[in-house]
Amino acid sequence: MTATAELKYKRILLKISGEVLMGDQGFGIDMKTVQAVAEEVAEVARLGVELCLVIGGGNIFRGLSKAAVGMERSSADYMGMLATVMNALAMQNALEKQGIDTRVQSAIQMNAVCEPFVRRRAIRHLEKGRVVIFAAGTGAPYFTTDTAAALRAAEMTCDALFKGTSVDGVYTADPKKDPSAERYEKLNYLEVLSRDLKVMDASAVSLMRENAIPIVVFSIRTPGALNEVIHGRGTHTVITN
Repeated sequence: MTATAELKYKRILLKISGEVLMGDQGFGIDMKTVQAVAEEVAEVARLGVELCLVIGGGNIFRGLSKAAVGMERSSADYMGMLATVMNALAMQNALEKQGIDTRVQSAIQMNAVCEPFVRRRAIRHLEKGRVVIFAAGTGAPYFTTDTAAALRAAEMTCDALFKGTSVDGVYTADPKKDPSAERYEKLNYLEVLSRDLKVMDASAVSLMRENAIPIVVFSIRTPGALNEVIHGRGTHTVITN
């Protein structure tokens, strides 16, 4: 087991988009993909890293999608929040199959399936080595799960916010469409905002800037990538001051 002293980050918030959990499907939850992500998280949790997660809901419902056309924005956003709870419960199940003690805390109370979000209780869970999954966004409409992740990262006093995506960092253009796109090793928050790099919502980036919490962008689909980046290695982009 690696000593925590060797780790670059001791407490992180991992933000995963709901689309990652679709796998190769066009919709819904692919349990094989959820299991693969859970194995990556479990591997890092066993090292002694204090881990909390925020998972998007775009694989099930997105408030600004075609499915929500004609809906009142608040109602659509609440549906999206409920989708994140479904993803959180799926991830909790997968993590507990890995032997990792896990708690789901929801910003919308639903005591039959998960705990309500209580900051001090969440911190206590982390200190006891439990993985905490924050569901239902901020609990309010008009805020994305990116903003919710930034908010929770600040509340938990995390060392970094890890953004797990399907690409291994931030590029000058979409590397899937433009083969000449180059990956940034490092960026500062203002560069991300001024270049409109779409790493996270502007409000999330601004919140991380105000609290001096680095944003680390890496590929959650690459086996072992999370473990590498936790040690300050591997392919990724770091956004700091």
